[in-house]
Amino acid sequence: MSSFYKAKEVAKILDISVTQSYRIIKKLNEELDKKGYITIAGRVPKKYFEEKYYI
Repeated sequence: MSSFYKAKEVAKILDISVTQSYRIIKKLNEELDKKGYITIAGRVPKKYFEEKYYI
């Protein structure tokens, strides 16, 4: 089991389009970059996503 959400998973969780989920992932990854973390395009850490979206 991966510790990352992919764009399709984010889209399903938030009930949005995959295109919009890529935009959200990009924004979250930019925040992580500023904090000094290494990120993967098109994926977001589950823990960070769940913190930001109160899941």
